[in-house]
Parts: sequence; structure tokens; C-alpha cells
Amino acid sequence: MTDVTGAPADVLHTLFHSDQGGHEQVVLCQDRASGLKAVIAIHSTALGPALGGTRFYPYASEEEAVADALNLSRGMSYKNAMAGLDHGGGKAVIIGDPEQIKTEELLLAYGRFVASLGGRYVTACDVGTYVADMDVVARECRWTTGRSPENGGAGDSSVLTAFGVFQGMRASAQHLWGDPSLRGRKVGIAGVGKVGHHLVEHLLEDGAEVVITDVRAESVRRILDRHPSSGVTAVADTDALIRVEGLDIYAPCALGGALNDGSVPVLTAKIVCGAANNQLEHAGVEKDLADRGILYAPDYVVNAGGVIQVADELHGFDFERCRAKAAKIFDTTLAIFARAKEDGIPPAAAADRIAEHRMAEARRP
Repeated sequence: MTDVTGAPADVLHTLFHSDQGGHEQVVLCQDRASGLKAVIAIHSTALGPALGGTRFYPYASEEEAVADALNLSRGMSYKNAMAGLDHGGGKAVIIGDPEQIKTEELLLAYGRFVASLGGRYVTACDVGTYVADMDVVARECRWTTGRSPENGGAGDSSVLTAFGVFQGMRASAQHLWGDPSLRGRKVGIAGVGKVGHHLVEHLLEDGAEVVITDVRAESVRRILDRHPSSGVTAVADTDALIRVEGLDIYAPCALGGALNDGSVPVLTAKIVCGAANNQLEHAGVEKDLADRGILYAPDYVVNAGGVIQVADELHGFDFERCRAKAAKIFDTTLAIFARAKEDGIPPAAAADRIAEHRMAEARRP
């Protein structure tokens, strides 16, 4: 493990000049034997040990990887605060294509790096990592969650992530239309992988019409084959999805930056509520949404079901206890909309204020 000393100039620039600053610790990890290159970012431990997943992704550059780790870890601080967890925010990214370079040796090396932080960072699954991977990491690091039930874990956290997003949608519908039911509503889901395919099930059960897209054709085919005549249709890509006529809710459930200067002006939905992290590509997008009359349910609020689950795993997992806590995302989302209306600000800003207040209170002696 190394600190930032000796890091490339562009990486150092990202670390010290990012608009997502204020991090307590950023660690650059490299294990030549396994090919591991990773970044662990700890944004805050004000509320407790930093908790956040490990993303395994083929970043175009080290600078891009560092920037993603910084953004994601900051988001985890806010997510954990809003979920009422006694955890700060952290995130790790492993650089590379997991389908090409992921090995047991690499995951064990990564586990040793996490373990060397002595519990300041607790890791879990994210894009490109799975329960089986966390079982391997846990062989070297006891600060690992998202493990299989056979290895003392809670299993797939995407189940409760999707449930929480569904509760956020219900709250959004209640706020905008006066009824939490999604029966007859048209919901577009971009990304039907880990979380998205569970979300489809909740929506269909509630009577919604679902339109899907995914960069992986096999993911779309799996949904269509499972529901051949149940109101699920597919479109070619996200650009087509956001322009679907009569779309009530848009659910970004893939990578971040889905809400940007290109997508917001053409978005037909009246509500945005999805599982993806960091949906707002830059500051100001939340105002653009509000100016268009589009209700935005802050991503880190509605997608907190998964982190609620993995946090519970640290204390002896109980699914019903977690589900009950994830169900409260409905009330939390409504409270944010009420605060936004009271303060005359977008919901994203209202959520930030509430989370920042909790973190600030925790720092007081």
C-alpha cells in the first residue's frame, strides 16, 4: 500500500483539487503479483467506520478511478447518514475489466489492503463484484460484508436495494399524485442487472407498466422471457427510454451521471427515482429538474436498502429487521420533499442539508 506520495501528477490533481473534497484518507493500492490496482477512499468516519462497496471497473485512467472513488465515497457518507446508520462513508474501486483480470489471488490481495486499515473502512459488493467475491475477500479481512449465508453473511444486498427504491417511488407518487400506488403508471428502468431486475418484479406486482433497457442484451432478454405477456416492453437504449411518450417515472439503475445537460431537457417522466449512485452529473442539474417540474428522489436516499442490509450483517443479520428499516425509506423520502417545499429548494439540496446536519452533530464534543 502507498499513500499519495509518488502518485502521478494527474492523480494528485484529482485528489487535491476535486470539488468532492474533504476526504479523511485516500489510499492507492498495488500488488504486482496479482495485478491489483485499487483506490480506497474514506470520506468521513464522523458517524462510525466508513462503509461502502467495492467497484470493479475498466477505468480509462487512474485519474478517472480516483475521481470515481472520491465521488462515490462522499455519496456513501450522505447515504449512511440519511439511512440512520452509525457509519461514515467510504468506497473502493479496483481498476480493470473484472471479466478479464478478476482472480482469487487479486481479491485476496485486495482483502489484505482493506484489513490493513484496521476497521476504518468496511467493504461490500458494488458494480463488478458479487457475494462470491466478498467471500474470498473475507478470508483476508474481517471487515467485509455482503458475504454468502453459508459464510455468515446476508447474501445479495440488491434485493433490499430494489425494495428501497420501490418505496422511494411510492413516496414520490404520493407526493406528486396523492396516491402511493403505481398501478397503471408507466415506469422506465435503465439497467436491469443486479437491482433493476428485482425492481421490475415489485413494479409488476403493484400493477405498473414497465419499459426497460440495458447495455447487455442478455439482461433484457432475461426479463422479457420471464414476463412474456405481463406489460414489460424494451427499447434500444437509454436515449430512447427517456423520450418514451407517457413515461411517468424514470429509474436510472446503471452507472452514474444519467441526469445531465443532454438528458434532462428531453426527459418525459414527471418523477426520477432510481438505484444508480451519483445520478446528477454536476451541480445545477437538480435545479434544472425542478425548473422542468420533474420531481427528483435523491439517489442516495432511495437506494439505501442495500447498505442497510450489509450494515446489519455486522451485528448478526435479520432479514425482517432490515426490510422493516428499508421500508422507512418511504417516510424519509416524503420528509425530504416536505423539507424541500418548506425551504424552497430542490429535494437533492434538502437531503444534503439533513445529512450534513447529522454528520455535523456527530462531530461535536
